[in-house]
Amino acid sequence: MTSDNRVEVTWAFDDATQAVSDVKVESLVRLVLDSENISWKSIGVVFGSHRLVRDLNKNYLQHDFNTDVLSFLIDESTEGIEGEVYIDVETALERYEEFGATLENELVRYVAHGVLHLAGYNDAVVDGKDAMRVLEDKYLAALDF
Repeated sequence: MTSDNRVEVTWAFDDATQAVSDVKVESLVRLVLDSENISWKSIGVVFGSHRLVRDLNKNYLQHDFNTDVLSFLIDESTEGIEGEVYIDVETALERYEEFGATLENELVRYVAHGVLHLAGYNDAVVDGKDAMRVLEDKYLAALDF
């Protein structure tokens, strides 16, 4: 991988901007893609609200419901992929205690999950969901999240 690969982190939901650092998000994105041997150029991670993520879900996937994370592969070329991951911070705020996690842990899990989707993983089937969970745990543990 070249050093000019970019990770852009945007906070579109201000209530959680202190929950996880941009540096941690960038480290996690780099770890997942590099470990999965995915060539990549640019990844955007947007932390947004129910409204933002639901609107994207409805407009692009025709799913009119809230979801925790959406991933969009924008471009795939010989230079690598470009993609965006949208995290629903409000979902994390509502659910992190249910899983015995901190808000930071829940948010970075969503990041790992979204990036794994960009790497080609699919959780629409049980085996895919289980495989993604194992990988999420592996990458979060590797960075002490």
